[in-house]
Amino acid sequence: MIFKRVGDRRPYPDHGYTQKQWSEIPPVQVRLDQLTTTKSTLDLDNLLEAGDVTVAPPSGLGGRGRGRPAKEFLLTPSGRRRLGQGYDALAVDALRALREFGGDEAVRTFARRRAEQAIGSVSPTESADPVDGAHRIAASLSDAGFSADAREVGNGVQICQHHCPVSEVAAEFPELCEAEISAIEQALGTHVQRLATIANGDRACTTHVPLERVVREQPAKELR
Repeated sequence: MIFKRVGDRRPYPDHGYTQKQWSEIPPVQVRLDQLTTTKSTLDLDNLLEAGDVTVAPPSGLGGRGRGRPAKEFLLTPSGRRRLGQGYDALAVDALRALREFGGDEAVRTFARRRAEQAIGSVSPTESADPVDGAHRIAASLSDAGFSADAREVGNGVQICQHHCPVSEVAAEFPELCEAEISAIEQALGTHVQRLATIANGDRACTTHVPLERVVREQPAKELR
Protein backbone atom coordinates (compact mmCIF):
# COMPACT_ATOMS: atom_id res chain seq x y z
CA MET A 1 0.00 0.00 0.00
CA ILE A 2 2.92 2.33 0.64
CA PHE A 3 4.22 1.80 -2.88
CA LYS A 4 0.74 2.38 -4.30
CA ARG A 5 0.49 5.75 -2.54
CA VAL A 6 3.96 6.74 -3.71
CA GLY A 7 2.99 5.85 -7.25
CA ASP A 8 -0.07 8.09 -7.08
CA ARG A 9 2.03 11.17 -6.46
CA ARG A 10 5.55 12.52 -6.86
CA PRO A 11 8.13 10.47 -4.95
CA TYR A 12 9.89 11.93 -1.90
CA PRO A 13 12.45 13.35 -2.26
CA ASP A 14 12.62 14.33 -5.93
CA HIS A 15 15.09 11.84 -7.46
CA GLY A 16 15.55 13.49 -10.86
CA TYR A 17 15.75 10.17 -12.73
CA THR A 18 13.81 9.23 -15.84
CA GLN A 19 12.08 5.87 -16.16
CA LYS A 20 14.91 4.69 -18.46
CA GLN A 21 17.58 5.76 -15.94
CA TRP A 22 15.75 3.92 -13.16
CA SER A 23 15.72 0.73 -15.25
CA GLU A 24 19.50 0.93 -15.72
CA ILE A 25 20.29 1.01 -12.01
CA PRO A 26 21.63 -2.43 -10.96
CA PRO A 27 20.00 -4.16 -7.97
CA VAL A 28 21.83 -3.95 -4.64
CA GLN A 29 21.39 -6.42 -1.80
CA VAL A 30 20.58 -4.64 1.47
CA ARG A 31 19.25 -5.59 4.89
CA LEU A 32 15.74 -4.60 5.86
CA ASP A 33 16.99 -2.30 8.63
CA GLN A 34 18.97 -0.34 5.99
CA LEU A 35 15.92 0.55 3.93
CA THR A 36 14.57 4.09 3.99
CA THR A 37 10.94 4.44 2.95
CA THR A 38 8.62 7.40 2.52
CA LYS A 39 6.35 6.27 5.31
CA SER A 40 7.36 9.14 7.62
CA THR A 41 6.49 11.64 4.89
CA LEU A 42 3.17 9.95 4.28
CA ASP A 43 2.44 10.04 8.01
CA LEU A 44 3.20 13.76 8.03
CA ASP A 45 0.77 14.25 5.15
CA ASN A 46 -1.89 12.46 7.17
CA LEU A 47 -1.21 14.67 10.20
CA LEU A 48 -1.50 17.79 8.04
CA GLU A 49 -4.74 16.58 6.51
CA ALA A 50 -6.14 15.79 9.97
CA GLY A 51 -5.20 19.24 11.27
CA ASP A 52 -2.90 17.83 13.96
CA VAL A 53 0.14 19.75 12.67
CA THR A 54 0.61 22.93 10.67
CA VAL A 55 3.56 24.50 8.86
CA ALA A 56 5.43 26.72 11.32
CA PRO A 57 6.46 30.27 10.39
CA PRO A 58 10.19 30.87 9.81
CA SER A 59 12.13 30.79 13.09
CA GLY A 60 14.51 33.56 12.07
CA LEU A 61 17.56 31.47 12.99
CA GLY A 62 19.04 31.54 9.50
CA GLY A 63 19.20 28.84 6.84
CA ARG A 64 18.21 25.28 7.61
CA GLY A 65 21.58 23.94 6.47
CA ARG A 66 22.53 20.92 4.38
CA GLY A 67 20.47 17.83 5.09
CA ARG A 68 17.85 19.66 7.15
CA PRO A 69 14.14 19.66 6.20
CA ALA A 70 13.00 22.71 4.21
CA LYS A 71 10.06 23.25 6.57
CA GLU A 72 9.33 23.08 10.27
CA PHE A 73 5.99 21.94 11.63
CA LEU A 74 4.01 22.95 14.70
CA LEU A 75 1.58 20.84 16.67
CA THR A 76 -1.95 22.23 16.77
CA PRO A 77 -4.14 22.02 19.92
CA SER A 78 -5.76 18.86 18.54
CA GLY A 79 -2.31 17.38 17.94
CA ARG A 80 -1.21 18.16 21.49
CA ARG A 81 -4.30 16.46 22.86
CA ARG A 82 -3.19 13.29 21.09
CA LEU A 83 -0.02 13.34 23.23
CA GLY A 84 -1.89 12.85 26.45
CA GLN A 85 -3.78 15.86 27.77
CA GLY A 86 -7.09 14.24 28.58
CA TYR A 87 -7.07 15.44 32.19
CA ASP A 88 -6.70 19.18 31.48
CA ALA A 89 -10.24 20.04 32.56
CA LEU A 90 -9.84 18.06 35.79
CA ALA A 91 -6.48 19.70 36.50
CA VAL A 92 -7.90 23.19 35.93
CA ASP A 93 -10.83 22.48 38.25
CA ALA A 94 -8.47 21.12 40.92
CA LEU A 95 -6.20 24.18 40.78
CA ARG A 96 -9.19 26.50 40.88
CA ALA A 97 -10.36 24.76 44.03
CA LEU A 98 -6.84 24.93 45.48
CA ARG A 99 -6.76 28.68 44.87
CA GLU A 100 -10.24 29.12 46.33
CA PHE A 101 -9.43 27.32 49.58
CA GLY A 102 -5.68 27.95 49.90
CA GLY A 103 -5.09 31.18 48.05
CA ASP A 104 -2.45 32.09 45.47
CA GLU A 105 0.39 30.90 47.70
CA ALA A 106 -1.03 27.38 47.72
CA VAL A 107 -1.00 27.35 43.90
CA ARG A 108 2.59 28.63 43.84
CA THR A 109 3.66 25.96 46.34
CA PHE A 110 2.05 23.23 44.23
CA ALA A 111 3.70 24.59 41.06
CA ARG A 112 7.09 24.79 42.79
CA ARG A 113 6.91 21.18 43.99
CA ARG A 114 5.88 19.96 40.57
CA ALA A 115 8.77 21.80 38.87
CA GLU A 116 11.25 20.47 41.40
CA GLN A 117 10.07 16.93 40.68
CA ALA A 118 10.75 17.45 36.96
CA ILE A 119 14.13 19.17 37.31
CA GLY A 120 15.23 18.35 40.84
CA SER A 121 17.63 15.64 39.71
CA VAL A 122 19.97 18.32 38.31
CA SER A 123 22.08 20.22 40.85
CA PRO A 124 24.36 23.28 40.42
CA THR A 125 27.41 21.15 41.22
CA GLU A 126 26.57 18.84 38.29
CA SER A 127 25.90 21.74 35.92
CA ALA A 128 28.96 23.95 36.39
CA ASP A 129 29.21 24.02 32.60
CA PRO A 130 26.03 25.77 31.35
CA VAL A 131 25.99 23.76 28.12
CA ASP A 132 26.21 20.44 29.95
CA GLY A 133 23.72 21.67 32.54
CA ALA A 134 21.23 22.68 29.85
CA HIS A 135 21.47 19.22 28.27
CA ARG A 136 20.94 17.60 31.68
CA ILE A 137 17.85 19.71 32.28
CA ALA A 138 16.50 18.94 28.80
CA ALA A 139 16.92 15.22 29.53
CA SER A 140 15.08 15.57 32.84
CA LEU A 141 12.26 17.52 31.18
CA SER A 142 11.98 14.87 28.46
CA ASP A 143 11.67 12.19 31.13
CA ALA A 144 8.81 14.24 32.58
CA GLY A 145 7.02 14.31 29.21
CA PHE A 146 8.14 17.67 27.79
CA SER A 147 10.12 16.35 24.76
CA ALA A 148 13.00 18.78 25.30
CA ASP A 149 16.43 19.35 23.82
CA ALA A 150 19.22 21.92 24.14
CA ARG A 151 21.36 23.64 21.53
CA GLU A 152 23.98 26.38 21.51
CA VAL A 153 22.74 29.61 19.91
CA GLY A 154 24.89 32.75 19.81
CA ASN A 155 26.12 33.63 23.29
CA GLY A 156 24.07 31.05 25.11
CA VAL A 157 22.17 27.78 25.11
CA GLN A 158 18.48 27.37 24.35
CA ILE A 159 16.42 24.74 26.11
CA CYS A 160 13.45 23.94 23.85
CA GLN A 161 10.43 22.00 25.09
CA HIS A 162 8.56 20.83 22.01
CA HIS A 163 5.62 19.47 23.97
CA CYS A 164 3.94 20.62 27.15
CA PRO A 165 1.56 18.10 28.76
CA VAL A 166 -0.02 20.90 30.82
CA SER A 167 -0.12 23.73 28.26
CA GLU A 168 -3.85 24.36 28.53
CA VAL A 169 -3.62 24.37 32.33
CA ALA A 170 -0.60 26.70 32.27
CA ALA A 171 -2.53 29.13 30.08
CA GLU A 172 -4.80 29.80 33.08
CA PHE A 173 -2.18 29.19 35.78
CA PRO A 174 1.11 30.86 34.70
CA GLU A 175 2.49 29.91 38.12
CA LEU A 176 3.41 26.56 36.54
CA CYS A 177 5.71 28.26 34.00
CA GLU A 178 7.13 30.66 36.60
CA ALA A 179 7.99 27.81 38.95
CA GLU A 180 9.64 25.91 36.12
CA ILE A 181 11.92 28.86 35.34
CA SER A 182 12.82 29.22 39.01
CA ALA A 183 13.69 25.52 39.18
CA ILE A 184 15.91 25.83 36.09
CA GLU A 185 17.69 28.83 37.60
CA GLN A 186 18.23 26.98 40.85
CA ALA A 187 19.59 23.93 39.04
CA LEU A 188 21.99 25.96 36.90
CA GLY A 189 22.91 28.57 39.49
CA THR A 190 22.33 31.40 37.02
CA HIS A 191 19.62 33.72 35.75
CA VAL A 192 17.80 32.49 32.62
CA GLN A 193 15.28 34.11 30.30
CA ARG A 194 12.06 32.57 29.02
CA LEU A 195 11.64 33.54 25.36
CA ALA A 196 8.46 31.71 24.41
CA THR A 197 5.84 29.34 25.80
CA ILE A 198 3.42 26.88 24.26
CA ALA A 199 0.78 28.18 26.68
CA ASN A 200 0.99 31.55 24.88
CA GLY A 201 0.63 29.95 21.45
CA ASP A 202 4.31 29.65 20.54
CA ARG A 203 5.75 26.59 18.79
CA ALA A 204 7.82 25.58 21.84
CA CYS A 205 8.74 26.67 25.34
CA THR A 206 12.16 28.25 24.82
CA THR A 207 14.52 29.23 27.63
CA HIS A 208 17.79 31.08 27.05
CA VAL A 209 20.73 30.16 29.28
CA PRO A 210 23.75 32.53 29.10
CA LEU A 211 27.19 30.99 28.76
CA GLU A 212 28.41 33.24 31.58
CA ARG A 213 26.67 32.95 34.93
CA VAL A 214 24.34 35.84 35.72
CA VAL A 215 23.09 36.31 39.27
CA ARG A 216 19.59 37.71 39.56
CA GLU A 217 19.62 41.00 41.45
CA GLN A 218 17.80 40.92 44.75
CA PRO A 219 15.48 43.85 45.56
CA ALA A 220 17.06 46.34 47.94
CA LYS A 221 15.91 46.05 51.52
CA GLU A 222 13.80 48.89 52.78
CA LEU A 223 15.65 51.13 55.22
CA ARG A 224 13.80 51.79 58.46
